[in-house]
Amino acid sequence: MYELKKWFEIPIGSIVPEAGSSMINNTGSWRMLRPVLNTDKCTNCLICWIFCPDDSIPVNREQRFETDFHYCKGCGICAVECPYDALEMVPEMEIKLKEIE
Repeated sequence: MYELKKWFEIPIGSIVPEAGSSMINNTGSWRMLRPVLNTDKCTNCLICWIFCPDDSIPVNREQRFETDFHYCKGCGICAVECPYDALEMVPEMEIKLKEIE
């Protein structure tokens, strides 16, 4: 029969030796889905920017710019929150294959 280990017998895991930030770590490589912006539908309401948890959508006072894919993790919150359906979540591999062709 399997016996559970005591807390002090379990090896230490997930040690973070130093602080980091998303500016240092390119977290966009985790993405499976990519938000693709339809500029014809976008009204620059900036709701996508408000809800983006990674601050991957650069904006100025009036306009949204292309998503910063170095940091976008493809969570899809921007697409869900967009009231104009201006964002579509597309599989990353589809985009990569189109870039190769």
